[in-house]
Amino acid sequence: MDQKLRICSICARGGSKGVKNKNIKIINGKPLIIYTLEQAKLSNIFNEIAVSSDSEDILKVASEFGIKNLIHRPEHLSTDSAPKIPVVQHCVMEVEKNKNIKFSTMVDLDATSPLRSVDDIINAINLLETKNVSNVITATKSRRSPYFNLVELNDKGVVELSKKIESQIVRRQDSPKCFDMNASIYVWNRESFFKFNTVFLQDTALYEMPEERSLDIDSELDFEFVEFLIKKNNK
Repeated sequence: MDQKLRICSICARGGSKGVKNKNIKIINGKPLIIYTLEQAKLSNIFNEIAVSSDSEDILKVASEFGIKNLIHRPEHLSTDSAPKIPVVQHCVMEVEKNKNIKFSTMVDLDATSPLRSVDDIINAINLLETKNVSNVITATKSRRSPYFNLVELNDKGVVELSKKIESQIVRRQDSPKCFDMNASIYVWNRESFFKFNTVFLQDTALYEMPEERSLDIDSELDFEFVEFLIKKNNK
């Protein structure tokens, strides 16, 4: 029998500059955060699901959906500049304290990435637990390559490739594989979760997701595009 104890955190701040109140903005008939809450429940893989927020409105939506672990995020973790991992750590520690339990696998799902599938969640967790790595991040194949068509300006204002290698690459397909992090799913084992405040560790594994499930809402245009895809998928 699987003895692993798993928690899912969904950290949703009230403030948003790109899309006002985006975490609970109605998208195709329901608040955005509900899509992620539904996926977490449908995965049937978590012992506990928790929502962390500085917004009473967000916590109310989560409560009405049936979430019992409502974590009130402290002010110092609710600013624009607050890093992600300490927010997730605070959420997990609060649940562990309240439930008198210690989790072995920590999973954070971003509420602004509602197009992931339940299988994506399960597969990312299985990757961590079967490979025995410290953590797993999710990403999709990059549409730009730093070796071929991703450029930057040097200190003289001259355009150059972001990353150079000795042999010239004439086709993007021939460049080393590159990925865009999609901010969808983060998975940690217990030791690495509480020891490090970065997602890039010596044995970080990558779970690849297709582009159509990797969109992250950061602007009104993103919101409209994701809503279009949700409606298309529902058909």
